[in-house]
Amino acid sequence: MMAGELALAALAILLASLLALVLSHFLPLLLKPKAPRGSFGWPLVGETLRFLAPHASNTLGGFLEDHCARYGRVFKSHLFCTPTVVSCDQDLNHFILQNEERLFQCSYPRPIHGILGKSSMLVVLGEDHKRLRNLALALVTSTKLKPSYLGDIEKIALHVVGSWRQQAAEGSKEDSGGGRVVAFCEEARKFAFSVIVKQVLGLSPEEPVTARILEDFLAFMKGLISFPLYIPGTPYAKAVQARERISSTVKGIIEERRSPGSCKKGDFLDVLLSSNELSDEEKVSFVLDSLLGGYETTSLLISMVVYFLGQSADDLDLVKREHDSIRSNKGKEESLTSEDYKKMEYTQHVINEALRCGNIVKFVHRKALKDVRYKEYLIPSGWKVLPVFSAVHLNPSLHGNAHHFQPCRWEGSSQGTSKRFTPFGGGPRLCPGSELAKVEAAFFLHHLVLNYSG
Repeated sequence: MMAGELALAALAILLASLLALVLSHFLPLLLKPKAPRGSFGWPLVGETLRFLAPHASNTLGGFLEDHCARYGRVFKSHLFCTPTVVSCDQDLNHFILQNEERLFQCSYPRPIHGILGKSSMLVVLGEDHKRLRNLALALVTSTKLKPSYLGDIEKIALHVVGSWRQQAAEGSKEDSGGGRVVAFCEEARKFAFSVIVKQVLGLSPEEPVTARILEDFLAFMKGLISFPLYIPGTPYAKAVQARERISSTVKGIIEERRSPGSCKKGDFLDVLLSSNELSDEEKVSFVLDSLLGGYETTSLLISMVVYFLGQSADDLDLVKREHDSIRSNKGKEESLTSEDYKKMEYTQHVINEALRCGNIVKFVHRKALKDVRYKEYLIPSGWKVLPVFSAVHLNPSLHGNAHHFQPCRWEGSSQGTSKRFTPFGGGPRLCPGSELAKVEAAFFLHHLVLNYSG
């Protein structure tokens, strides 16, 4: 009798829990009937799995195509365990980005905080974010066209590109063509990491500590896009542990720099250590943010540029001619300068088009701080809001032949961001290092097209 009563009680609790789950999932539909049209999917998971399903970067993917066709370019859904308004509309996206901290607030899922840390510029809010971003902007502005920075980029680009010839000579019998296959994405990552670790920590690629940071950083990156389950051995748990090890390494470098007789290297870390505005924890987080932004953004951009140029012989030829012209006016060993970068006009068109088609940042996470009415749309207070940049970049009504790579579309156009082109976000959270990624991509491309043919 006792066992039967326990079983009935357990069943009642289970049914009540399921009912509560279903009610909590669908209740917002009843309480906020004036929210945009859409669907919530299944309880708990909502439509998240379909939204995150992999697809080519120059397509919207099945989820967005289906929902935009059924509900329009602004619709409601249930994503990341939260009622959500998804915007594929350029004007609403712009409105959301420009009203940061007034009507909307950055709101990344909690597991992201666990990996990035509570002091990361990507997750902090209000004055804390403004303070960190102002420092980042100051560093970028002072670095961007500094001869030593440009020289470092070029040296590392020449080292990476030159290593392929050496590897080909050592392994010329590895394939029937007498050459060697290069995994380009890995080489782009190697280049990007070498540049950013030099600028941030003053470390060269051959130093043992650089290899140690890179190993931990790769584990960190894998966990950043993994299922957020903290169980020993999972990518997420390994990423959290890797972040702790990187933090420990950076703290060790900071202590070294603070020791008597330590020489200044003129890198980001020297500037950070001279600042009294940041705590040590914020300084370590700032270093990690810089490594993450410089590594991921630049390597993806270079990879996308090379991928799209590989599909377009005409554009590759135009880029090669531009760089041949720049090189013809310089001595054989003469380094590139800021003036040379300004002459890379078609290269900039290619970079912008790769950003538009490749969509490094597909969307960002925001939350409505109050009920917001915009045109005919009501965005309920507390709901997640996702401005989807890729949907604007690939909108045929804004970009002719939107799904085709056409760098010539940028001729005579502004090279900056606009409502219809937001590859690095916008508003107060516009990526502060976006211009550095473009400089590094252009310099790398210079030596690539002059040394290798398509």
